[in-house]
Amino acid sequence: MSCHTAGAGTGATATAERPAGTPFVALVGNPNVGKSTLFNALTGAHQRVGNWPGKTVSVAQGDWRTPAGRPLRLADLPGSYSLLPDSPDEALVRDVLTAPAGERPDAVVFALDAANPARNLYLLSQILDTDLPVVVALTMTDVAARRGAPPGADALARELGLPVVPVEGRSGTGLDLLADAVCDALAAVPPHPGRTSAWAAGSPVAAELAELAAAASGLTPHPARWLAVSLLCGEEPPAVPAELAERAGAAAERLAGAGSGAEAQPDPDPDPDLDTDAELLVAEARYAWAHAVIERAAPRPAGARPTLTDRVDRLLLSRGFGIPFFLAVMWAVFQATTVLAKPLQDGLGDFVSGPVSGGADRLLEAVHAPGWLTGLLVDGLISGVGQLLTFVPLMIIMFLLLALLEDSGYFARAAFVADRLMRTLRLPGRAFLPLVVGFGCNVPALAGTRILNRRQHRLLVGLLIPYMSCTARLAVYVMIAGVFFGSNSGTVVFFLYVASVLLVVGMGLILRPLLFRDMKDEPLVLELPPYRLPTLRVTGAQVWQKLAAFLRTAGGIIVATAAAVWLLMAIPAAAGHGGFGKVDVEQSVFGTVTRATAPLVAPAGFGDWHATAALGTGLIAKEGVISTLAQTYSAEEDGDPKLTASLHATFEESSGGHQGAAALAFLVFILAYTPCFATLAAQRAEIGTRLTAIGFGIQLAAAWLLAVGVFQIARLVW
Repeated sequence: MSCHTAGAGTGATATAERPAGTPFVALVGNPNVGKSTLFNALTGAHQRVGNWPGKTVSVAQGDWRTPAGRPLRLADLPGSYSLLPDSPDEALVRDVLTAPAGERPDAVVFALDAANPARNLYLLSQILDTDLPVVVALTMTDVAARRGAPPGADALARELGLPVVPVEGRSGTGLDLLADAVCDALAAVPPHPGRTSAWAAGSPVAAELAELAAAASGLTPHPARWLAVSLLCGEEPPAVPAELAERAGAAAERLAGAGSGAEAQPDPDPDPDLDTDAELLVAEARYAWAHAVIERAAPRPAGARPTLTDRVDRLLLSRGFGIPFFLAVMWAVFQATTVLAKPLQDGLGDFVSGPVSGGADRLLEAVHAPGWLTGLLVDGLISGVGQLLTFVPLMIIMFLLLALLEDSGYFARAAFVADRLMRTLRLPGRAFLPLVVGFGCNVPALAGTRILNRRQHRLLVGLLIPYMSCTARLAVYVMIAGVFFGSNSGTVVFFLYVASVLLVVGMGLILRPLLFRDMKDEPLVLELPPYRLPTLRVTGAQVWQKLAAFLRTAGGIIVATAAAVWLLMAIPAAAGHGGFGKVDVEQSVFGTVTRATAPLVAPAGFGDWHATAALGTGLIAKEGVISTLAQTYSAEEDGDPKLTASLHATFEESSGGHQGAAALAFLVFILAYTPCFATLAAQRAEIGTRLTAIGFGIQLAAAWLLAVGVFQIARLVW
């Protein structure tokens, strides 16, 4: 099937979620080889992210239009090191590529890092066993050129027996040629004959593998050669006939004996640790093939000089400089966010509270709308939308700065530096990555725990992620810190983020021995991408995707929360306090409930119903804290002088004259208690109901204890 002709695809529509007749192409590769950059360049804005059907792993899919106008459905599968999976992400890649005929991709684009080709070829040798058409996209060619002689595309193509296309996702170089190569691969029948036996040639595995693959052919819907290799390596694929499994076991025993030399040199007391099993022989054959391919395609020149990345890493990955540099970078990010976003937030707030609210008010008055409807639309819905708009500059700046750090290659170094810190919790360094994602939003961070191989690691990190300060909390930090700490607000926000990290470590040290006593260490395995100058196209795409996801998730919550709070404030708690929509806030259902809970936080210095009301809606979404404060004080938005003056007066009274200490305690409570209902839902999906309930209780208790402690200590010196 060619991209230049209209034809029906051979893969299943449901699995790839593609229109009928659209070929399904899988983009596969090791982590940090430029795969996502290539995906963004090929699909542009025509992409979406969601869980793969029947799986809990998120996969980005998009529409790829070839130069000839033929549409392809492209799926960016998670970065993987092997089709013998150690994590849910790798299991998904294996399941997609080895699905029964009719449900598999029509072709595979394999992203191969030209700077580290031998390591990538191990995975490619496994993909070739699936008998899928494969096109190699050669990435990172500029980095390889700086390190010495890069492997040439023609030489690699000759050695691999596959089309190899150099590409540059940032600039768009080679994308049209890649599309043509994929179209040709889709049209080829059979795809690349004879290539799958290359890695096994000359190995003791070759004969056993050929015989077992021939026996497996036609017995199962899965690729016969992949099935044979999996059985030899001790895997248990589904629906394997008993006779085939027995033959595989016998073949594995013969290979183990041949590898250890047991038949040639009998040993009455062999050391089992010295035995070579079939899986090891297969791995050795794959690596030997990979190194032979690279040696012939790109002999490495003698005396190659260290690259700029190597020289910079000596400093940024050092023991004494790595962590201080990371803290300095994050302080600069949060300081820039608070300084740059504030005037933009104020401008948008003034626009909503002025022209928009005033115009809506006049319009509703002109049509003689009842007072309750005016209150719902203006004070509820428009107030909620206005609050959402004030978040947009904050989110754009934060996402932009974090995207620049990620696209430059620095975030992977941060995980490496954090490995020692993670070791105190018996977690691998890669656990730092979903925790860092938690700075943006806890929900995708919880999904990110799937990169961890061990279940106990995933459970512990899933309990710790809610303590990471997400961008929704950041909006509250900026507002409260701006009101009470003025020009020092950036430093206060930075302190809260440092406290967030310390809280993660502290809670980890408490939870690990209580819930995960037998948790084992795991060595750090992490690809360090080269340092690169971020590009406008890639960075802009990342910022837009994250902002759009935030608006989709938070928008409905904020508007619904604002409307619900207005409704509760419109209902009188008892007769004689006015009718619907005509009751003082303090005498409403909302005010009565929150007033009853205020004494619980009095030891923390903010035992006032306005504060507890905001904390209550903060359980639904942290973005609702600010809008609730504005509503309970009948202020227009968070920049209103009335709101600022009211907050000062309230905290001054509730704290007994220590409003600064009370404000800091309030911020610490916001930091530590449950992020939002969406996070609870994601947490339940990842770690289960029982641990989610335990985590919820611990978060509330920790928030109360920390807030009380901060206030009682701070008021002594404030």
